[in-house]
Amino acid sequence: MDFASLMSAELSKSKSSKSSDSAKKYLKRSDIEAQREATYRAEQEALEAQRQERLERKRKLEEEEAEHKHEREEKRRRLAEESRRRREEEEEQQERDRRRRLGLPDLPPKSASAAGSKEGTPLPEGEEDIAEEELVVKLRELGEPVKLFGESHRQTLRRYKRLTGRDGTPAPTLTDGPIPTTLALVPEAEMKVASKVPKDKEGRKFLFRQLVSYFDMVLREWVIALAERSADVKTSFQGKQAYNAMVQARENMRPLFKKLESGDIEDGILEPVVEIVIAAQERRYVDANDGYLRLSIGKAAWPIGVTMVGIHERSAREKLHESDKNAAHIMSDETTRKYLQSIKRCLSFAQTRWPPDDQLQLMG
Repeated sequence: MDFASLMSAELSKSKSSKSSDSAKKYLKRSDIEAQREATYRAEQEALEAQRQERLERKRKLEEEEAEHKHEREEKRRRLAEESRRRREEEEEQQERDRRRRLGLPDLPPKSASAAGSKEGTPLPEGEEDIAEEELVVKLRELGEPVKLFGESHRQTLRRYKRLTGRDGTPAPTLTDGPIPTTLALVPEAEMKVASKVPKDKEGRKFLFRQLVSYFDMVLREWVIALAERSADVKTSFQGKQAYNAMVQARENMRPLFKKLESGDIEDGILEPVVEIVIAAQERRYVDANDGYLRLSIGKAAWPIGVTMVGIHERSAREKLHESDKNAAHIMSDETTRKYLQSIKRCLSFAQTRWPPDDQLQLMG
C-alpha cells in the first residue's frame, strides 16, 4: 500500500470519530426529558414496591398477632370455664355430702329449664318464659339494650315485661319534648299555678305536671328561637355561646324533672319554685328574680369577722344557728345549684320571649 492510500485511510478514521463525538456531545431536549422521566418512573416504582412490601409485612405481623391474641383469649376462656365447672361440681358434691350427712333429701337434678334460666331456679308458677333469641329480637325492636351488666335471663325477662306492660303495670310513656318525662303535660291554658302548694297527693301531682309543662314550654320556645337565627349569627362566637347555654340549662334541669316525676322534692325548694313560676307566668320577672335570690342565697345570717373573742357570746350570734328554713339551698349540693341556675336562665329567656307590660319588671 502506498503513502497516499494510508493517508486517506487515516483521514477517514479521524472524520468518523469526530462525527461520532459530535453526535454524542449534542442531544435533543426531548431525549433528555424522556430519559429523566424514565429514571424518575423507575425510582418511583421501586419506592412503591418497597412500600407495598413493608405494608404486606406489617399486615402479616398484625394478622399473626391478632391470631395469637385470639388463641390466648380462647385458651383463657376455656380455662376459666373449666375452673368454674369444676368449682360448681365440687360445691354440688359438698352440698350432696352435707345433705346425706344430715339426712336431708338429695338435690334435684338440673333440668333444661333451670339451666336456661341463668339463675339456677325455674320461673314462678304462671309466669310465661320467652326464649333467649326471641327475647333479644323483641328488646331490639323496642330500642332497648339486649343485656345489662350482670343481668340474668330472668331479670331481662322481667325488664321486657315491665317495658311492655305485660307484668300488670302500665308501661310509662315519655314525652317528646326537650327533656322526656313520664308526667303527662297539661295544655297551656291549664299551666296557671295556684298560689299555695296543695297538701293532697292528687293536687301535688297535678302541680308537678304544671311545673314540668311550663319549663317544657320555655325550653321548646328557646330551641325554636335559636333555630330561627341566621347562619351568620349561629356560627358567631356569641351565637355558639347562646346555644351552649341552652344545652347546659336543658341538661342541668333533668334532675329537677326526675324529682318532680318521683314526687321526691323538698317543700323548702318546691314552694320558692312555685313562687318563681307564678311571678314568671304573670310577667313579673323582677319579683321572680327576687324569689330566685331568696331561694339560692337565702336569708340565713353569714358570719363576718370575729364571732367569738371570749367566753361570752356576741349579740345576735344565735342567728347563725337558726333552723334550715332560711338556709341557702343553692349551697346544699351541686345538682341543686345547677338546676336552680337553669331556672334563672329560663327566666332570662322568658322575659325576651314574653316581655312584660311594665318595663320596670325587666331583670337587669
